[in-house]
Amino acid sequence: MHRGDVMPTPAPKDPDYAERIRASFDKQGLMATLGASLVRIAPGAVEIALTPTPAVSQQHGFVHAGAVSAIADSAAGYSALTLMPQGAGVLTVEFKINLLAPAAGDLILARGRVIKAGRTLTLAQAEVFAEADGKARLVSVLSATLMTIEGRDGVAD
Repeated sequence: MHRGDVMPTPAPKDPDYAERIRASFDKQGLMATLGASLVRIAPGAVEIALTPTPAVSQQHGFVHAGAVSAIADSAAGYSALTLMPQGAGVLTVEFKINLLAPAAGDLILARGRVIKAGRTLTLAQAEVFAEADGKARLVSVLSATLMTIEGRDGVAD
């Protein structure tokens, strides 16, 4: 590899990773409350969409940073889970989010992707875009560290 080359995404360890992620996502009460939905699942990548409504807005009418953070965290976490072994769970260890512009538009889309998958820790990133009038604008970037959890009661996705 040369400087600037992108690391290849490893193959999923669980052949049923997409169905496992759909089932896990469906158990998330917060995603249902926000009205978020899974748009895309691929090895090392997950996209989550949110249609703005008054229920997820802040006082100026933009989508609240908490809602933006939630879909970004879930997109990053599920992108990590696509590469984890069957029966493993994923938990966020930490994340940092930069809010670059107000989240306003017809659709808010979080695109999560794995930067580096490790045996225990995975680094992932999510870019969040606000789509309006056929154009997408980057509104936030989240970096997250996710932990693979195995053999712990109640933590399996």
